[in-house]
Amino acid sequence: MTRGSEEVRVERDGRAMTIMLDRPADQNRLTRDVLLTLQGLVDRLGADEEIQAVVITGSGAEFFSMGILNPAVRASYTKEQILELVRVANRLYDGIEALPQIVIAALNGTTRAGAAELALACDIRLAATHATFALPEALWGGFPGAGGPVRLPAIVGRARALELICTGRELDASEMERLGLVLSVCPAERLLPEARALAARIAASGPLATRGAKRIMNVRGAAGFTAARALADALRQALEWSRDVDEGMAAHREGRPPRFTGR
Repeated sequence: MTRGSEEVRVERDGRAMTIMLDRPADQNRLTRDVLLTLQGLVDRLGADEEIQAVVITGSGAEFFSMGILNPAVRASYTKEQILELVRVANRLYDGIEALPQIVIAALNGTTRAGAAELALACDIRLAATHATFALPEALWGGFPGAGGPVRLPAIVGRARALELICTGRELDASEMERLGLVLSVCPAERLLPEARALAARIAASGPLATRGAKRIMNVRGAAGFTAARALADALRQALEWSRDVDEGMAAHREGRPPRFTGR
């Protein structure tokens, strides 16, 4: 086993690798340091011709990850720092999607906000029976800023993606499987072994075949993705200085319904 950092554990097994978010006391939150550590791993993986499949999961039994920002966390950042965090996350998630390896997200618990967007950037998702998935940003006056509105429609369809993003509704594992958001659901104790077994089967196939298939699929969606991501970045810039975002944060802190005005 090799360690990515004290907060990200890395294990290499033949031609497969497991990356584990290791902040269970903080709900495996994706801090700036964690995002940058993951970016370093992704940068190295891009040039790694031996590794053919990667599993990303969280430590502990409760959380894949609670994401990057929530109203309580946001209060400690300036708006400029928030935008910088979103840019860091977008670069990382775009890098994960562009990796030549097949990337499997093993959702071992609560998967929310920026962590849900990380999972969407992976090629395949598996879930434990107790796992949940949510993009709650609209409830706070914002929208998912790290690729959610770009990637989710391609997986669950436009109408369902709009419903999930615009209501912030949480999905359980069975609904994730029904919608095709995850490939399969299994008991918590079997999740990581199943994910690693799938990674091993993929890694045993021809690298030109698996890498070529992924590259073709990525090229198929590249044009629309680039335009959508550029629009998301522009809208996010304006959103951070809106009254609605400030109202969403205040309402969450005060335990009351938000009064959004669309400004």
